[in-house]
Amino acid sequence: MILLSPGCTTPQLNTPPVFADVGEPLPFLTDDELVRFEAGKALFVRPFAPSEGLGPRFNENACSACHTFPADGGTGETSVTKATRFSDDGRCDLLVPQGGENIRIQVTPLTRSLGGFPERSVAGATHTARFTIPFVFGLGLVDAIPVETLEARADPDDRDGDGISGRLGTDGSGQPARFGRKADVATLADFAAGAFGLEMGLTTPVHPDESRTGSLPAVPEGSDPAADPEVDAETLGRVVDFMRFLAPPAPAELDGDPQVAQGREQFESLGCVRCHVPEMRAGHHASTALSDQSIALFSDLLLHDMGAALTGTCAPGASPTEYRTEPLMGLRYRQLYLHDGRTSRVMDAILLHGGEAQKARDAFAALDRLTQETLLRFLNTL
Repeated sequence: MILLSPGCTTPQLNTPPVFADVGEPLPFLTDDELVRFEAGKALFVRPFAPSEGLGPRFNENACSACHTFPADGGTGETSVTKATRFSDDGRCDLLVPQGGENIRIQVTPLTRSLGGFPERSVAGATHTARFTIPFVFGLGLVDAIPVETLEARADPDDRDGDGISGRLGTDGSGQPARFGRKADVATLADFAAGAFGLEMGLTTPVHPDESRTGSLPAVPEGSDPAADPEVDAETLGRVVDFMRFLAPPAPAELDGDPQVAQGREQFESLGCVRCHVPEMRAGHHASTALSDQSIALFSDLLLHDMGAALTGTCAPGASPTEYRTEPLMGLRYRQLYLHDGRTSRVMDAILLHGGEAQKARDAFAALDRLTQETLLRFLNTL
């Protein structure tokens, strides 16, 4: 069931954030867009075979093998491991030839029969980190937010003196980026193409060779006989369509609950909204369903220093302690929190915030237990 604001039949400027039941498409899609959404969903859940180019090293054989809970496009029990080298002068080496972008833990039967084996470690890495599976709900709206909106929120030199110095991430070519835990992927299309290559070892027109599928240690010759690119532009485009038209999940319907309202007030008064921005608005778009629509993202999509306790890998525009503000949209569907899933309690995740979030974290810790629970009750509606 698609959920709309009361009385709305077409999208209007300054309307409330758009959403739908979890796993459903955006409201206002045209018939053609719905067809593209369903075609993309079929490919999203479809397993790929070694004969189609899967591997030679890979993690899973389908998008939905990871993005499965609470619906296709969600999260899952698996995680990925990345390794990078961060030098004293602040340069980040993704260790691409060594497979550092994503350590692949499986090989195809043919690769194994020829003496190939999975990746287990990455030579030269200074930092290794585990990352849980992100939601892809609402990513079409995220993709449609103007870069100028993000730039306007950035304050890399903390000129206003509030202790928050968000920075716009960049990809490997220096383009402004907003996707990924390290804000290192620029567009939704590149996000999808990167997942095909890094998770399944499938080449695409965006990444048409095997250079991003981990070449060291080398796999035996003949391990991957499929011609490149292994995923054609139409298949990639349909998967992108599925993610583009996948709606943000609806919040819990607890209107009128005074504790929820009080919890939101606490969330705002503690300063959490300086990074977890409640709403962002897409710009003008060719699709009416995306154009000028608001999304209750609870993120500024910028990089922030989160302190030494959350140190992980680096990225082209991010140090080991910097992460893109995690969207809280759909938070109640998660079972593990923080980038590496180290805790199963939202409270623990809050208390592990440091760096630019230290002041808000300390203010939360100073609240009495009842007030803390009120704030957590609000978060559990997202």
